[in-house]
Amino acid sequence: MMLKGKTALVTGSTSGIGLGIAQALARQGAQVVLNGFGDVEAARQSVERLGVKTGYHGADMSKPAEIEDMMRYAEREFGAVDILVNNAGIQHVANVEDFPVEKWDAILAINLSSAFHTTRLALPAMKQRNWGRIINVASAHGLVASAQKSAYVAAKHGIVGFTKAVALETATTGVTVNAICPGWVLTPLVQKQVDDRAARDGVSVEEAKRRLLGEKQPSLQFTTPEQLGELAVFLCSEAAVNVRGVAWNVDGGWVAQ
Repeated sequence: MMLKGKTALVTGSTSGIGLGIAQALARQGAQVVLNGFGDVEAARQSVERLGVKTGYHGADMSKPAEIEDMMRYAEREFGAVDILVNNAGIQHVANVEDFPVEKWDAILAINLSSAFHTTRLALPAMKQRNWGRIINVASAHGLVASAQKSAYVAAKHGIVGFTKAVALETATTGVTVNAICPGWVLTPLVQKQVDDRAARDGVSVEEAKRRLLGEKQPSLQFTTPEQLGELAVFLCSEAAVNVRGVAWNVDGGWVAQ
């Protein structure tokens, strides 16, 4: 229970990677503020069952005013944001000349700018307490590119750069800033891509999964949200106090190729 007495705010945490990280932090005793859409109550109950105080704020992460309200809520109801996990993200796939402008703007806002807004609001109090952990969930696409994902790749590369810059700004403080770069994780976002591929290619969902992994991920296995949660726990630990500005890929060998 090394995080007892700490509060974690995890954006995009009602399912997938964000929920896996929220649950892992809760198992270590952290109070948790959830954020996101979908089945909010099921997500909240899954964290509350771990015996920690749990809150929720439905901020739209493309809207700075709503992000500010979420941060105020967390400080008012929980006293502080000690651990900030910027995980919220969306995806759209198209060639750049066909990419809808509104989709580009939304992906940049939610996948990149939201992390700027939460970080700028959380940092002053973290610095004052001389303890904080900021974990940005980037992607293997923050390190390498794929065709038809220009907005996502741009945003995730931006998150990696943002992580490094803020890590340097906080290097002499008790605040650490790092990024996790997953490869394929079987989240609802990725499941949709698998289902689309199965329909397009006329194959089973299992075959679509195998083909998806075979293109990029040499291990031929998905990373799990639980594994990413345990990495987040490590980054919050004393063992990681001098891990700063890292883009830690968990990708089955994707970027090693």
